[in-house]
Amino acid sequence: MEDKYQQFEKRFGISFKNRGLLEQAFTHRSYINENKNSGLEHNERLEFLGDAVLELITTEFLYDKFPEVSEGILTAYRSALVRTETISRVARKMGMNELLKLSKGEARDEGKARDYILANTFEAFLGALHLDQGYEVTKRIVADLLFQEIEDIIETGSWKDSKSRVQEYAQEAYKETPRYEILSATGPDHDKHFTVAVYFGDKEIARGEGKSKQQAQQDAAKNALEKEGVFENK
Repeated sequence: MEDKYQQFEKRFGISFKNRGLLEQAFTHRSYINENKNSGLEHNERLEFLGDAVLELITTEFLYDKFPEVSEGILTAYRSALVRTETISRVARKMGMNELLKLSKGEARDEGKARDYILANTFEAFLGALHLDQGYEVTKRIVADLLFQEIEDIIETGSWKDSKSRVQEYAQEAYKETPRYEILSATGPDHDKHFTVAVYFGDKEIARGEGKSKQQAQQDAAKNALEKEGVFENK
């Protein structure tokens, strides 16, 4: 009888030579902390590798697909394609949520924190796939699952810089310059998690989260635009 990992492989037409790598890709640090004698390793090194592989594959795709588009806009397209919101959605579609090895506490949280875990897991999976199956197989998987998102990203204008749009809106509607404040920064240096609030004057408009200050500010800006009813493709 096939286990859940074999079913996952079969669904995407792959077969890992090293099954331990595949299982490691889905193993969160919290699971290891709670199961110290499991004999498993967490997925953070694989995530580090997969992040770089994903960036290269995405960069090649955009460079070839949009030969007339400037470097600055290509960078914005890439950021939109590989951001947490996009790749966590792809990870859910792939069924990764059901394969995660998490602590009991993390397993109960299905909110935004789960999206960050899924995005990191997607990158860890790509790192494992690259090591086990090579670049071309990894490129095929990314192309099949992620590249279709670019049309919607362009159509909705979600690739545009949210902070720039917030600045324009705040000055037009409130005569204020938006201000960003870090509310919290948690986690070890290699895996920080920031929460940021954006203010118009003294009024807090929205909050955002991310793995860097810049990412959290962009998330806060995007949430502010949604809250204020401003669409980024206007």
